[in-house]
Amino acid sequence: MASKLLSALTAALGPRQATNELRWMQRHLPSGPDLAKMVQRRVAGEPLQYILGSQPFGPLNLLTRPPVLIPRPETEHWVIKLAERITTEPQLPKRLLDLGTGSGCIPLLLCHLLPQGSLDACGVDISEHALRLATDNAELCGTPTPTEADVGHKNTFMATDGNVLSPSFSADAKINPPYDIVTSNPPYIPREEFLCLPRSVSDYEDHRALLGGEDGLLFYRAIASLVSKNGFLHPGAIVALEIGHQQAQDVEKIMLEANMHNVEIWSDPWGKHRTVVAHR
Repeated sequence: MASKLLSALTAALGPRQATNELRWMQRHLPSGPDLAKMVQRRVAGEPLQYILGSQPFGPLNLLTRPPVLIPRPETEHWVIKLAERITTEPQLPKRLLDLGTGSGCIPLLLCHLLPQGSLDACGVDISEHALRLATDNAELCGTPTPTEADVGHKNTFMATDGNVLSPSFSADAKINPPYDIVTSNPPYIPREEFLCLPRSVSDYEDHRALLGGEDGLLFYRAIASLVSKNGFLHPGAIVALEIGHQQAQDVEKIMLEANMHNVEIWSDPWGKHRTVVAHR
């Protein structure tokens, strides 16, 4: 049976990828009809992370469920680098706002990496699926909400509903600035590129987490408008934004026009510009 499953996967993925993915599936389900169903789903194009129901992200193993965006290794890379840049004081926790939090991967990894008691994180998303998943992941990671009685000296996370494109975003999302850190992996794919995405992405992941308007910059402009408001950021605050292909200079300019300073462009392990980091 295993040889037939491997042959089916090889036809869809190629021999090396098929061998690796079958091994990962077997770790979850060693044999039987359920394994065959997993292979069938994968051959049809469903992302492996949805089939397995989880995805490693740094030292965490986060839950994944469609249609919430799957955490990517390039995001993991810059979040770990950001954690190394953040100076913390347990007596005065930093306040973080993650826009378009999805699975909660960015704030939850920061909550794990930074000293306990040094970070209070809030993740905002428009998707009910995302908010439920982020809350479930926080529970899985042992990251309490700020209102839990036994928080003690722990980092905290809460997920809340909000649309960053709405003029009444701050009131609707019930957020409470000022913030020390703003992070986001926003929708950044231009419409023309969105139409050419592989079906394994476009057929399964939430289009609202992918499409960034005609030029891919819609959400960066909205974030810039938000962080430029008086009192939204603490002095010395940092804004870290994941970016798409050839967007670095455009997003850098948007941040500078929002009165942010010392703008940096970070590359991912594959040499692509991946993150714009700006300071107040």
